[in-house]
Amino acid sequence: MVKLNLILVLVLVAAALSVVSARHQARKLFVVLQAEQGHARDLDVEWGQLQLEISTWLMHNRVEEVARGRLKMVIPQAGSIYVLQNGAPR
Repeated sequence: MVKLNLILVLVLVAAALSVVSARHQARKLFVVLQAEQGHARDLDVEWGQLQLEISTWLMHNRVEEVARGRLKMVIPQAGSIYVLQNGAPR
C-alpha cells in the first residue's frame, strides 16, 4: 500500500511538472507568435510603401514617354538652359 501511494505521488508530481512545462512553453511560443505578427505588419506597411513608390515611378516614365512620343519634346542642350536667381534683375 505504501509503495502504491509513493508511486501515485511520483506520478502526480511528474504530471504537475509536465503541465507547468507545457504552459511555460505555450507562453514562450505565444510571445514569439506576437513578435512575428508584428514583423508581418511591418512588412505589410513596407510593401504598401514600395507599391506607392513603384506607381510614382511608373507615372513619371509615362509622362516622359508621352512627352517624347506624342509631343516630340527633347531634353534641352546645356547651353540653352537659363537659371534665374531670386532677386535677380529682370
